[in-house]
Amino acid sequence: MSMTRIVGSEILDGLAADDPAARRSRRDLRRVHRVMGTRSIIRRALRGTTASVPDNRPLRVLELGAGDGSLMLGVARALAPTWPQVELTLLDRQDLVSLEIIENYARLGWTVLVQVVDALEWAAGTTGSLQKANGLGRWDLIVANLFLHHFEDSQLAVLLNSITEKSNGFFACEPRRTWFSLAGSHLAGLIGAGAVTREDAVLSVHAGFRDKELSALWSADPDEWQVQEYSAGLFSHCLHAERVGRS
Repeated sequence: MSMTRIVGSEILDGLAADDPAARRSRRDLRRVHRVMGTRSIIRRALRGTTASVPDNRPLRVLELGAGDGSLMLGVARALAPTWPQVELTLLDRQDLVSLEIIENYARLGWTVLVQVVDALEWAAGTTGSLQKANGLGRWDLIVANLFLHHFEDSQLAVLLNSITEKSNGFFACEPRRTWFSLAGSHLAGLIGAGAVTREDAVLSVHAGFRDKELSALWSADPDEWQVQEYSAGLFSHCLHAERVGRS
């Protein structure tokens, strides 16, 4: 197999939210995140984000492709002692966030808004800018986890450009496209993953990233942004960008 990036249609993306196979796959993803160490990777990357946020308002965070919100909840539990006030928007094209998840965030002092919209429509502004509607300006932080690999490069360029316009910080944790990751994806059944997850895991690695591929699509002025792209853990590839002199 060539290590050329190939974006395929993952099975989960085509299933209805209440399909039993989809529910099984979302449970599987929680196991996958544990194996990948995703929460720890995100937590380490985000610890210093609050440094330049004024004390007189909550931190405003948007997660793209948030799914059921459970992954970010695990991160929130770890960060809550230093992030006591957060306004979190969970954006996904399916309505998957339960009342229980929202209540769990609330116990941490985080308020949650669920937005059901396609990320590319959000990027294009065809659904209206949530920030402008609320008079909020830029997001302090936008996060994407195992999400960017779903898009072709041309779509990614549009999405990343919108992120630079609408945020002061961005972090993405994606599959790393290597032979080692590919071998690992073929072993997803060993952690109890069902048929959908076993096939989607392989497709995710094929569509993943390596080297400086995401940085190459990040078109913002380099004098305005500090950008790092790096490998993390055994299977992950990350992009971390922060606006210089946030405003």
